[in-house]
Amino acid sequence: MKVYSGMSGRRASSDIRACAEKGLIDADPHYNTILRYLDKPELTPLFRPVIEEAASPLAPVESRFAADGTGFHTSTYARWFDHKHGKDKKYQKWVHLHAMVGARTNVMIGVEVTEGARGESPEFVGLLKATATRFNIKEVSADKAYLSNENLEAVEALGAIPYIPFKLNSRPDGNGEAWKRLWHYFHAHRNDFLDRYHQRSNSESSFSAIKRKFGGAVRAKNERAQFNEVLAKVHCHNLACLIHEIHELGIAPKFWTPRSAS
Repeated sequence: MKVYSGMSGRRASSDIRACAEKGLIDADPHYNTILRYLDKPELTPLFRPVIEEAASPLAPVESRFAADGTGFHTSTYARWFDHKHGKDKKYQKWVHLHAMVGARTNVMIGVEVTEGARGESPEFVGLLKATATRFNIKEVSADKAYLSNENLEAVEALGAIPYIPFKLNSRPDGNGEAWKRLWHYFHAHRNDFLDRYHQRSNSESSFSAIKRKFGGAVRAKNERAQFNEVLAKVHCHNLACLIHEIHELGIAPKFWTPRSAS
């Protein structure tokens, strides 16, 4: 509720109190208690199944995904002394959100949060595997930063088609069959490839939506709390997407139902 309202801990207290009065929670904790729990590392693994569960009712209608990343700026800075110029310097730190985004519903799944300088491509396989546990993936699009033989093979191993464009210096004789297959498809059927690839634009729309609705910055000061705050934003975004699709598609979600072994 604190993150959903977009308010500080103190200003969100009235909403938390209203939840307690309606019986949605047992008690209304002090806002400092909420902030202390947000800084606990044990909270991070609890967010992931909740995020995935909020997205899972959309599995019947979502099979095309786009991998991408975005940043959330913080109020903390890194400072150092530049000996070359003889003066103090600083830069604003930021938190990096990596996500697999549904091209139709804009829901996010397979989410990972890292410090800002962390690259996007190394997170791709983890995002893909997390998404595949609840969704039947048919297509995955991503920009050139994700281009690698490992990523292409990981998508094809799931029976899906990767749409990741090649760079100007890319060669047809890559290290694997997936690379060679996609390279020839990319050059022989460029228009069809780009039509599929541009579904990736939906990931930009999703990141824009989450920032406009729940803020493009985090209020927390400590890194772990910042990570958890971003995960809370993702969960709020997924709930908003789910509510929209309940009315748009007539979905009647059932949460925490046992999944088949298959």
